Amino acid sequence: MKTRSLTHLVYLITIAIKGADGVIETLLGLLIAITGPDRLYSMILHFTTPELAENPANRTVAAIQHGAAGLAHASARFMIFYLLVHGILKSGIAVNLLAGKRWIFAPACVILTGFILYMGYHTTQHFSRWLLGFALFDLLTLVLVINEWVGGKQHQPA
Repeated sequence: MKTRSLTHLVYLITIAIKGADGVIETLLGLLIAITGPDRLYSMILHFTTPELAENPANRTVAAIQHGAAGLAHASARFMIFYLLVHGILKSGIAVNLLAGKRWIFAPACVILTGFILYMGYHTTQHFSRWLLGFALFDLLTLVLVINEWVGGKQHQPA
């Protein structure tokens, strides 16, 4: 019983993180649609360059700048579409999973599998530790969703 409770807690935390990430992606997609990727890149540089000047070894800030540079050079339409669709799907899935809606388990598994396959394929084309990390987090999420789905079925009245 304790293992089930701990697994359920990890599931809830993971889904909450997914939901928050989905909201951030949606907002970022909207921000890029409104301002354009170049303006966003300039804003990120404006806020991160002083930190790097003060602490050149700050890997997090360097990674943010590197990621922003990639955004500035990517196709704006595809980026906006991807962020909005990905963010809205993740947010919707998270809200429904956290609300305990049973119908969302199958679509969530299909969508998460699609995300994992897409990121896995993209990683084989252009290796990225970040993308690999996100794919592995989605894999963990998928395993937890399946565990919750199967575990929830066992505890439902017949």
